Amino acid sequence: MKILAAIFCCLLALSPANARAASPAHRSRSATLSGRNYVPVRDWAADNHLTVSWLQRNKIIALTSATQRLVFTVNSAQAEINGVKVWLSHPVSAGTGGGPCVSTLDLQATLQPLTSPPQTAPGKKLKLIVLDPGHGGRDSGNCVGSQAEKKHTLLLAQEIRDQLKKSGIKVAFTRSTDSSVELPARPAKAQKLGADLFLSLHFNAVREGRTEVRGSEVYCLTPAGASSTNTRGEGNPSWVTGNRNNDKSLLLAWQIQKSLTRNLRAEDRGVRRARFAVLRDATMPAALIEAGFMSHPSEGAKIFTAAYRREMARAIVNGILAYKREVER
Repeated sequence: MKILAAIFCCLLALSPANARAASPAHRSRSATLSGRNYVPVRDWAADNHLTVSWLQRNKIIALTSATQRLVFTVNSAQAEINGVKVWLSHPVSAGTGGGPCVSTLDLQATLQPLTSPPQTAPGKKLKLIVLDPGHGGRDSGNCVGSQAEKKHTLLLAQEIRDQLKKSGIKVAFTRSTDSSVELPARPAKAQKLGADLFLSLHFNAVREGRTEVRGSEVYCLTPAGASSTNTRGEGNPSWVTGNRNNDKSLLLAWQIQKSLTRNLRAEDRGVRRARFAVLRDATMPAALIEAGFMSHPSEGAKIFTAAYRREMARAIVNGILAYKREVER
């Protein structure tokens, strides 16, 4: 009887109905366009149970479900993922008859980490964050009148530290005074301390368009082989140390950007990619925050006040805690 039962179970497992249940309903087709691998948006959407609709025919396409909303613009690298702007590594292609296509690099390194967040090892908790107040000492950073970026990054770091402590998370600084710290030493200190996250704090400024350019943007490391959002002839180098945490760094940057734009009502300049030294050398998930524009008349005036820095710190802390909840599920 045991033998007959085993044979029956094998036949049942090989039946057509069970074969369909065990295999995906769709398989995304890959195509090479302009020397890169792409997948049709509709194929990827079907694989991930997303409904596709045009918001603007042949221009803007949306992929939605009960919990997800992704918006792409043909021939643009700017996307929107669950309400937050995200810069892709490559523009969405118009395709060759099968509709818009997204690069396989972006499917793997951008969409997947945000639609299916990575998890930490069981039992591993976020305990220590190293905050890196940008600039310091002889490096003042951006200056607007008498206000120097280095002063306000340190003040913001102090406020973030005080708020994180209330959540039971320990904090260390790369600098706690107006001192010079070389770029390689910043992530190196985080590694030495065994930090779980590294956050570099900055403020933006522009010379032209001071009354128009404002808002927050958060950077994480560029994937290997891709151009950075802010590329300045850096090429597309191969894997570096920071790339080992690509998925978590992206999720961290996205959660912080979401919190800054929603809690501060800051203009959403998006999650961006760069090979900044402090991100490139980090051995833990890392992000660089450009929290606002000192050069904008009203946004800059707020940045220079303790009350607004407190709100900004709260938004950043909320983003960190949202990241913590996602990876520690």
